[in-house]
Amino acid sequence: MPYPTNADLPAPVRSHLPDHAQDIYREAFNHAYAEHAGDPRQEEAAHRIAWGAVKQSYVKVGEYWEPSARRAG
Repeated sequence: MPYPTNADLPAPVRSHLPDHAQDIYREAFNHAYAEHAGDPRQEEAAHRIAWGAVKQSYVKVGEYWEPSARRAG
């Protein structure tokens, strides 16, 4: 199911990602969810794609996600 706002994201996403990374996750998830309509693994694929999108701009350091050098540079 698509997420209208960041407040609707799963708790682990909200608690570990900064606000901007949550925006990226939500937008990527919603787009992928729509693109994979009819796929029996639609939601699973959308979550994988959303995490991939976050990893393009953020890197996990310990328990927290920080902007990657590519994004900060």
